[in-house]
Amino acid sequence: MRKKIVAANWKMNLTLEQGEQLVNDLLGAGLQLPEGREVVIAPPFPYLLKVKQLISNKPGFFLAAQNCYSEKSGAYTGEVSAEMLRSVGADFVILGHSERREYFSESNAQLAKKIDLALANGLKPIFCCGEPLEVRKAETQNAYVAKQLAESLYHLDAAALKQVVIAYEPIWAIGTGLTASAQQAQDMHAFIRAELAAKYGDAVAQDITILYGGSAKPGNAKELFACPDVDGGLIGGASLVAADFAAIVQSF
Repeated sequence: MRKKIVAANWKMNLTLEQGEQLVNDLLGAGLQLPEGREVVIAPPFPYLLKVKQLISNKPGFFLAAQNCYSEKSGAYTGEVSAEMLRSVGADFVILGHSERREYFSESNAQLAKKIDLALANGLKPIFCCGEPLEVRKAETQNAYVAKQLAESLYHLDAAALKQVVIAYEPIWAIGTGLTASAQQAQDMHAFIRAELAAKYGDAVAQDITILYGGSAKPGNAKELFACPDVDGGLIGGASLVAADFAAIVQSF
C-alpha cells in the first residue's frame, strides 16, 4: 500500500524563531497519523537541524531539504550536497521544483544526477514535474510531463524508483489566479501512473506515491485527496500557517 504524504515546503520564508513556533504549533495541533500517513517538513537549509530536533521523537513526522547539488562535493561555493543533508538528519529532498527549473534553469539531465546522489545517500527524492500555461493551452501537457519523467527517472531500476515520491505541479495554476480542478489533477496523476506502469509494470506503479503540488488549501484538499491517484500534497503557502496545514493533513 503506497504511503499518503503531506509535505510542507516553506520555500524562502520565516526566521528561525518563526519556523520553530510554526513547528511547535503544528505538533500541538493533535494530528493523528495512522500507519501509512506521513507529514514531511521542508524548511530552509539553516533550519534543518533545529526542525529535526523538534520532530525527532514524533512518529510520522519527517524532515526534507528543499534542494541539493548535482555533484558529490568540491569547489561549489554556496551549494549543499546530498551527503551533507543526510548528515544532519534529512529524510527527503525536494528535486526539480518548478521554481528551481524556472529561476535556476535546472535541466532534466541535471536532475537525474541529483536523483542518483540523493538515493546513494539514503535520501528519498520528492521529484517535481509539471507543465507551464503555454503547454497546457496547447494541450501537450502529457507529452511534456512524460519527457520529464523519462529523462530524469527512467535510468533507475524498479527498486530505486520505489524510493522516489513524485509531485505533480500544474505550474499554470500556482499564483496565477487560475485553478486546477480535482478532475484535472486526477487525470494527470492517472497519466503519470500509467506511464510508470508502461515502463516498470503495474505493481511498481501502484506502489509510487504521487502528490499534488498545485496550491492545495484547506478548502479543496479533501476533494483533491479523494481522487484515487492523488496520494497527498506538496504544500507551499498554506504550510506557513499551522492551522491551515493541520487542516490539510486532516483532510485525509
